[in-house]
Amino acid sequence: MSGVIIAAIVVGAAGIGLGFFLAFMSKKFAVEVDEREEQVRELLPGNNCGACGYPGCDGAAVAMCKGEAPVTACPVGGPSVADQIAAILGGSAGATEKKVAFVKCAGDCDKAKDLYDYDGVKTCAIVSSVPGGGAKGCSYGCRGFGDCVEACDFDAIHIVNGIAVVDREKCVACEACVKACPKNLIEMIPYKRTAAVSCYSNDPAKDVMAVCKAGCIGCKICEKECPIPDGAIHVENNLAKVDYKKCVGCGKCAAKCPKKVIEMFAVKKK
Repeated sequence: MSGVIIAAIVVGAAGIGLGFFLAFMSKKFAVEVDEREEQVRELLPGNNCGACGYPGCDGAAVAMCKGEAPVTACPVGGPSVADQIAAILGGSAGATEKKVAFVKCAGDCDKAKDLYDYDGVKTCAIVSSVPGGGAKGCSYGCRGFGDCVEACDFDAIHIVNGIAVVDREKCVACEACVKACPKNLIEMIPYKRTAAVSCYSNDPAKDVMAVCKAGCIGCKICEKECPIPDGAIHVENNLAKVDYKKCVGCGKCAAKCPKKVIEMFAVKKK
């Protein structure tokens, strides 16, 4: 009986000793956590889209608290979230420019020519890798199978009549669609009033017109109409490109474009 008692005492003493040891080690090697990280994390939307450049919202919160990322790093949260984070971390979010996704293609089913009937796997990534890049005559244009739609968690982009179209009011600038498009057709542009060219073809005018009624022909009329000194739109390699920092949204280039491939956007009144 005495042996059992001795064993119990030994086990108990060992347990108490181990407990003290673990408590000591936990304090000695404890990792200090910035309490602000949890507060910032609660403000972030939780989409973990990676648009901020960090591995999810947790990574973004840590980076902001360490001063490695600006409080405006989350495009999904936008200015309101940035202001709240700035209040926690100190300082000001400053002026932030809202951006939205824009698809540089207007070649829908009514305007773009198909060379044959494609009956393969219906994803943009797959069709872009086949010889000729699929049925569409323009090798630069939207394939229309919706890889961008699948990538968007905000229901902000849809396939309409064969091409991707962005809902500007739903877009949160997460850039998931930009990464999903194998043709590099989607770019982020200012939400404010601006012009944007809905074409991405660098082909000569003759080749463009042979496959699409809505392609830029590089005529440079837009350049001549732009009232901005040094111009806010220029034709480079047969394609008109807008300098969004200079564009004031006057609409003169769009009004004179013979192919009507320059779109004008205005801030929606609420």
